[in-house]
Amino acid sequence: MNLTTKLTWVAILYFAEGFPFGIVNDALPVFFRFHGVRLADIGLLSLVGLPWTLKFLWAPAVDLLGRRRTWVAGCQILLALALLTILPVDPSHVSLGLWAVVLGLAFFSATQDIAIDAYTIELLDESEMGPANGVRVTAYRIALIAAGGLLVALAGLIGWRATFVFAALLMGSSCLASLRLPHLRPMDRTGTASRLPVAERVVLMPLRQFFEHPGFILVMLFVLTFKLGDMALGPMVRPFWVDRQFTPFQIGAVPGTLGVLSTILGALLGGGLTARWGIIRALFLLGVLQAGSNLVYAGAATLPPSTLLMYTASIVESFCGGLGTAPFLAFLMSICSKAHAATQYALLSALFGLTRVVAGAVSGWATEGMGYAAYFTLTFFLAWPALLLLPWVRRWTAARASEISRRNDA
Repeated sequence: MNLTTKLTWVAILYFAEGFPFGIVNDALPVFFRFHGVRLADIGLLSLVGLPWTLKFLWAPAVDLLGRRRTWVAGCQILLALALLTILPVDPSHVSLGLWAVVLGLAFFSATQDIAIDAYTIELLDESEMGPANGVRVTAYRIALIAAGGLLVALAGLIGWRATFVFAALLMGSSCLASLRLPHLRPMDRTGTASRLPVAERVVLMPLRQFFEHPGFILVMLFVLTFKLGDMALGPMVRPFWVDRQFTPFQIGAVPGTLGVLSTILGALLGGGLTARWGIIRALFLLGVLQAGSNLVYAGAATLPPSTLLMYTASIVESFCGGLGTAPFLAFLMSICSKAHAATQYALLSALFGLTRVVAGAVSGWATEGMGYAAYFTLTFFLAWPALLLLPWVRRWTAARASEISRRNDA
């Protein structure tokens, strides 16, 4: 399979992966805020992100049972059905029914992520990860903007009910596409220790490969904190624009137009710079720019509302988010072994997913107490601890890369 074909499938898969995530994290906060839900409750809804955090618990099932394609397509049809169940739920208050619907969306989306990430790692050679991650980030971010931007704008034109029906149809179309995914050569997902008990072979051994290298605790702290500033900012951005009296169409159209172009440029440039500079250097330099973009939102919260500020904040955040995410995903993929891709990558994803859940859960309370401007400024400083850990991460990564190469050659 040539690189162009691989990149095409990467784009399709990561659009499908990002779309439901964008609905839960970007579109639904706008939906709820327009229906009068308070900031603290919107922040608490971030707790439904726990399936993305805990998905490593059932990732071994994806490694051990069935084909990646079956998992991907099955989750996508369930996501389509879950989107339709939003229609009868009362959005004016946070009820058990609302929690159940959003939690279902998160669970099926998280399971889809496991299968897509593992399929992609098996699909790509190490030399292809740089270009693929640029495409991957671009497709994922376009999906986030489509879900949190274009869908919100569409809701301003045709209403929320029709918009959720449209989203369900789009996920159904993704399912049909996923059924045509190319088959990959079966890999030995149990490793050489096939005589070990199943639980140890598919769960403990992949995780032990991380912990056998001294210093992994610092790597875990890095993964936890690299996106902390972004994840603390994210849940309050859309409610902020609602409170600034922008319409659903305005809120959706801005990231859905210039934001798309900014994200594509940032992701592609980030992928290219990662290939040129190396992962560690790119993580630092692009991580600084990623953190700095939060200050644009702090400035927007300080000044009177204006369309220009809205466009500026969206463009800068989208561009810098694409820059920073490309080397971060390359880093996560580079330290995973192909034979245990689902379990190991899900563990790493869970670490920074935990950051999203915790930061999001308290974001509403913090914003109500501090105000938007002070809270957005705080998120800038939350991004810096990870950058200070990079010297230790560099040393651990070198040892880990050597070990992966030895295992893959064995």
